[in-house]
Amino acid sequence: MDAEKSSSSSFEDLSNLNEQERAELAQSSPSSAAGTSSAQPPLPEDLKKDAASSEEEGGAAESSDYMDILGNGTLLKKVLRKGLTEMRPESKDIATISYTGRLEDGTIVEEEHEAVVQIDDVEVVQGLDMALKLMNEGEQAEVVVNPRFAYGEIGWKMKPILNEAFPPNATITYTVELLSTKEESELESRTYTSRKEIGNKKRLRGNFWMKRQEYNLAIQSYRRALEYLDDTVSAGGMMESGTAPPAELTTTELQDLLEDRMKVYNNLALAQLKISAYQAALKSVDTVLKCQPNNAKALFRKGKIHDAQGDTKAAIALLQKAATVDVDDKLIQSELSKLILKSKREARNEKDLYQKMLGQAQKLEQKTKVTPPNQTTESSKLKMWGYLVGAILIGVAGVAIYRYNIQ
Repeated sequence: MDAEKSSSSSFEDLSNLNEQERAELAQSSPSSAAGTSSAQPPLPEDLKKDAASSEEEGGAAESSDYMDILGNGTLLKKVLRKGLTEMRPESKDIATISYTGRLEDGTIVEEEHEAVVQIDDVEVVQGLDMALKLMNEGEQAEVVVNPRFAYGEIGWKMKPILNEAFPPNATITYTVELLSTKEESELESRTYTSRKEIGNKKRLRGNFWMKRQEYNLAIQSYRRALEYLDDTVSAGGMMESGTAPPAELTTTELQDLLEDRMKVYNNLALAQLKISAYQAALKSVDTVLKCQPNNAKALFRKGKIHDAQGDTKAAIALLQKAATVDVDDKLIQSELSKLILKSKREARNEKDLYQKMLGQAQKLEQKTKVTPPNQTTESSKLKMWGYLVGAILIGVAGVAIYRYNIQ
């Protein structure tokens, strides 16, 4: 998806670690790195503890056992309690976790109990998402996440539960427990209620990333939402061989899924517009208009896309139609007024340009018709010499005739 890269994102696509990389990371313990001369990045104050000489009861790991997941100190993991099994979640697996996030001064700013998340679906901060794939089922760990893989330069003030907020450039230390993990079930085996619930959860997560201006992550969440909200058998619209036919949806259920999909496509188009992926945005908004030709938001989105592409005339026509559909929408009215003024300015500028070009052409034509000064001077001299020679010849002729008559 090269057309949908965003340089403003503080999150990076580093979550898909393969088995070989995991094995290499597992060897990155303090004992294996003791012989190297490169210094480890400084740890936060709350992690600078004396190394324990023995394991605590319950299989707790030594306090100095930090894994530098990315090798640059931006994501650290320490095992607090070993897992009950060696089962680890993989991409798209469903994990149930409990976690608490603290600032460097110990202030709790994030806390969830038995939260259900899908690995690599950016339902938690990216640093925690990556660390979960390196945890065994039943394990409790401490994960130190650099702002680059947490809430970045803008922080987060939209806390629905806690009064605390993430300040900008905050390092977050998570205490997380992986309670269970399981594979994602096939979409065709899910009930209507389950698909609607999960699809809308991912849609809302996409809205969260939109508010943070993390447009690539919003696009990822919206596309995953569409997979669950599709009213066909599966995301690809084909039923795999050997599977039982799904329960047929009622007309009301189909309409509900359609309405939810239209919301997602409208939001997806906006995210694609924000990163200048105009063709992808047009495709998304046209999907809405194909099902709902009078969807005011879709008409408005398409008008904005055309405006961004420089087609002001087409944009005005779409916003005028949107304004007739939703006469109370102040935003549509405001944007339509701006586009009309823009169109008038463009027409005036175009007229001035034509007049300037026409004036230059007329001046050039007049210049070509005027006789050059040098040519006029030469003509005058030639005429003067002609008159003089003519006068001399007339004089000579007159003298000759006079003498002839005298003779």
